[in-house]
Order: sequence, then C-alpha cells, then structure tokens
Amino acid sequence: MTKTKKPEFRPNEFVVYPAHGVGKIISIEEQEIAGLHLELFVISFEKDKMTLRVPTHKATEIGMRQLSSPDIVTKALDTLKGKARVKRAMWSRRAQEYEQKINSGDLLSIAEVVRDLHRTDDQREQSYSERQLYEAALERLTREVAAVSGVDEAGAQKKVDDVLLSRAA
Repeated sequence: MTKTKKPEFRPNEFVVYPAHGVGKIISIEEQEIAGLHLELFVISFEKDKMTLRVPTHKATEIGMRQLSSPDIVTKALDTLKGKARVKRAMWSRRAQEYEQKINSGDLLSIAEVVRDLHRTDDQREQSYSERQLYEAALERLTREVAAVSGVDEAGAQKKVDDVLLSRAA
C-alpha cells in the first residue's frame, strides 16, 4: 500500500471541499473508527451550520484544495463577462453537466455555470431547477471570492453583481 503525501492544510485555514464549497479547518484530531486510528481534518461550514471530518490521507484524493489564487479569481470574474454558452442539449443533460461543474470545486467551472445561467431583467424567467443551480453556483463563487479577497460575502456579492451587470450593459 502506498502512502499518499500528506497535504499541507493547517487549522484556521480556509479550504475548498468540492461538494460543499469554502470551509474552515477548525482542528486536526485523532479518532478511532472501526478499530482504526485516523487523523481527521475537522472542517466547519459556518453558513450551512455543518461540520465535516475528512481523513487527512484522503483530503487531496477527494479534491480538497487550498483557496484559489487572486489570479484565478480574476480569471473567474473575467469568465463572467463572456457571452453565455448554452448547448442545445436537453435540459436534463445540461443540468447534470452544470451540477458536475459546481461539485468539481473548480472556480473557473463554477464561474462558467454562473455566466451561462445568469438572466437579466429583460430575459425570460428561469425555471425552478435553473434558478437552484444558478444560486448554488453563485453562492460557491461568492464565498470563494470573499475568502480570497478578504471581504465579507456581501462585498464579494457586489463584486460579482457588478461584473454581471457590466456584461449586460
């Protein structure tokens, strides 16, 4: 059995967990589970009122990562300025692809979903499932922009909204 290299995550550090977005490592603890001693990252997702325990040796394997660099955030915001690319596939297939992009934890993919599903006031209204996917992607994007930029979520939301509004103009 090969030992995977231990990731360099530390307590009080923000990380991105693919299926849940930005969380904060509150501690690293040892626990005995089914007779095995495991070292676990304890990650808190304040907004969701959720705590997640992730085995340290599995963290990178499942896609847990550091916050994006400011350059990646800038690229993600630039992605929002682009023209929406909506494929002609059935909605169920597109929805599945959007869901995969959101859960990949990749900021640029999440930005693509926000760009593609964003509607201006003069466009037709979104369906319920479109709105759910849009809001999930927007929330993930906003939280990471906030954590990287060192602003609160409202400030990050304004930043994202400004980019989306400039696209409409």
